[in-house]
Amino acid sequence: MATTNDNKDAITHMEQMSHTAGPQKVDAAAKFLANAHIENTSFTYEEERAVLRRIDLRVLPLLLGAYFFQQLDKSSLSYVSIFGLQKDARLVGKQYSWLGSILYLAQLVMQPLAAFLLVKLPTGKVIASAILLWGSSLAIMSACTNFPSLLGMRFVLGSFEAMIAPACVATTTMWWRRSEQTLRTAYWNAMNGVTFIVGSLFTYGLGHIDSDAMYKYQIIFLFCGLLTVVYAFVILVFMPDSPMSAKYLTERERYIATERLRANQMGVQSGVWKWEQVWETFLDFKTWCCIASGGISTFGNLIIKDFGYTNFQSILFNIPFGAIQVVVILGSSWGATRFKRKGVAIVCVAVLPTIGIIMMLTVPRKQKGVLLFGYYLVSCLAAITPIIYTWHVQNTAGDTKKKCTSAMVFVGMCTGNVIGPLLYSVDDAPLYRPGLIANLAMFVLVAIIALLIPMYLALLNKRHAKRREELGKSAVRIDESMLKKTEMTQGKGMELEEGQEASAPERDNGFSDLTDMSNEDFIYVY
Repeated sequence: MATTNDNKDAITHMEQMSHTAGPQKVDAAAKFLANAHIENTSFTYEEERAVLRRIDLRVLPLLLGAYFFQQLDKSSLSYVSIFGLQKDARLVGKQYSWLGSILYLAQLVMQPLAAFLLVKLPTGKVIASAILLWGSSLAIMSACTNFPSLLGMRFVLGSFEAMIAPACVATTTMWWRRSEQTLRTAYWNAMNGVTFIVGSLFTYGLGHIDSDAMYKYQIIFLFCGLLTVVYAFVILVFMPDSPMSAKYLTERERYIATERLRANQMGVQSGVWKWEQVWETFLDFKTWCCIASGGISTFGNLIIKDFGYTNFQSILFNIPFGAIQVVVILGSSWGATRFKRKGVAIVCVAVLPTIGIIMMLTVPRKQKGVLLFGYYLVSCLAAITPIIYTWHVQNTAGDTKKKCTSAMVFVGMCTGNVIGPLLYSVDDAPLYRPGLIANLAMFVLVAIIALLIPMYLALLNKRHAKRREELGKSAVRIDESMLKKTEMTQGKGMELEEGQEASAPERDNGFSDLTDMSNEDFIYVY
């Protein structure tokens, strides 16, 4: 696909903006494009697809690994729960629940700092540093043998892990067009399911080790922690910080990788913290549509065990749990991309765990197979998360606002994960009714909010259309960033309907670091 007409003029305009408004006012992509030494600034659809393949082969696998190790390390508590952690560490009452909640409490507290660091520092270096620090924390946690020390290290672990999900979201918006972001987010989020499979196999094997020097949970913590530390150096060496600085791409490929993101109207990276965008984040209604989640995963293995299975059977039954998550995450995100209706996709997914919870609340305990099937249906809740991630970030522009909005989303997620484990207690075994009822209410709330958000987004699109008309632009704007592959190959691009005039290049706001509310060219997606 060729770039939009008068591309050079648009880049020149961005360069003028950087001189008139100050270098801090525009996105780093605008400066890169203005200074790029490229003779032919147009490129074909085939060239763009070739660059996309190179991005998918380098950046995406690194993201998959980063999120995999984050999920593996934080879930290690669930894996060791059935190997005598409570007895060996002398845990009583809700102490085990607090070990689950404290990690998310740390993530909640650290979200503002995570947002600030992701604006100010190179993303690749932030990811590598976070992985190294939380991997080291987990390895050190293998030396903890009582509740206070375990609680403290779980807090430290959560503090460093607070960086990874926002960093993955930021990286996704930095490298892929909006039409590509939902599936890429689903890919790295599906590592949550892969973790259940691989982590269960790790635990099954390590759980057979008998040592006089270490408890089983210490062996598992040490193994996972050291493996994570090794991966941190892989990220440090191979993860580029942005399309503009990716050394593994040629200069022309870096140009294409950056220019193709113009249609997003979201910018790439500014490196400047803007307080006006922070305030807009709090005043934007859709920011507060964050949906809390979680709670059942910390007690997953204990719930299965209380169905009447042995320790090792409980571990192995997590393998299909993870496989189901992977299938549902990828399937629902594909559907949301195919039909461009994320709200409907969330509602459809929410129905499955709702049925699962009802089964676990009503089916007699003697019917272990039916209860296990209900538990597997609950695993489908993981598919809601990546859709929420992309839905929020695709409807937000401005570097600071994007990072702050992601932080707010994760605050909502962490709040649910802090409260969730506390609604479950070993004293409620084997039914765990308070926690299950709370999760049921959450799934219903998720469906209701998912149906309401598109109505608000439609209203915002109407407001932007009115503003474009007032500014002398066409009220109708085709969102190039959400075009399907077939439409791109047909050269539709930013085509206008017959009789409409193209907006002047100097009015392009793609790399102006404007927020979605300030940029009349921004199109909200449903």
